[in-house]
Amino acid sequence: MSISRGSYLIREGFRSIRTHGFMSFASVTIITACLIIMGSIVLLSLNIDALIKDLEQENEVVAFVDESIASDEDAAALRGEIMAVDNIMSADFVSRTEAMNSFMSKYDDRLMEGLDESVFRHRFVIHLVDISDMAETRTALESLPGIVKVNAHIEYADRFVHVRNIVSVVSLILTVILTFVSFFIMSNTIKLTTYGRREEIAIMKMVGATNAFIRTPFVIEGLILGILGGVFGFLAVWGIYSVLNSSIMDSLTGSFVTLIPFRRIMLPLLISYVGVGILIGVFGGMNAIRNYLKV
Repeated sequence: MSISRGSYLIREGFRSIRTHGFMSFASVTIITACLIIMGSIVLLSLNIDALIKDLEQENEVVAFVDESIASDEDAAALRGEIMAVDNIMSADFVSRTEAMNSFMSKYDDRLMEGLDESVFRHRFVIHLVDISDMAETRTALESLPGIVKVNAHIEYADRFVHVRNIVSVVSLILTVILTFVSFFIMSNTIKLTTYGRREEIAIMKMVGATNAFIRTPFVIEGLILGILGGVFGFLAVWGIYSVLNSSIMDSLTGSFVTLIPFRRIMLPLLISYVGVGILIGVFGGMNAIRNYLKV
């Protein structure tokens, strides 16, 4: 394609946007609105996933050392074998004395008079990489020499995993649905702009213009509208997220819930928004012009 021909096609794309100003505005608005909804769902999913991961960190597994291992040094030496087990993030050793002191700090000392540290066992407080494998990890820990019992809240772990899976699936389904809705609306919006040019397209076909030559301005139009929709959608979500984050931090909820800092997800989100906007715009434009090329 020559430079002059390429310039003509690009100018035609921009001219179509200016000529059909209201419809172009409607297309950008529709893409922006859909991306705002899609982005909100994705951000909600990311924050719920981050919250669940934080809860996972607090969901401890406690491995008790056999009573026959009396000394702190021998018991602490088991840490190497524990860390060798798959899915172990950390293992902190707690001696009998530390366990007793922690227990007594929670109750009235007068009720615990005469309590000896031998009542307690050496133990390891363990955090896992993935709580969905908690049952398998517990079995592996219990098979280690020197470990006699492992306390693991598997029922809570299963609930966390269940919630995480539901959020991920719902988020994916809604995102796919909204993408198709955006494509459909964008395609039909551009169809309205092409309807007034159907005779012009028919004449161009009769004089020998190729389908690619006729289609390109509409693809460029969709490309530009998609980019604008993606950028505006990103800016809108940025503003909404910032306001919501400030509101949460200023309320009592902020002490329990913390949103992911927007700067951590800014670049991937911008790239995704612009990319989705371009795909919707380009394929919407190609689909809109398809029927008018059958002359």
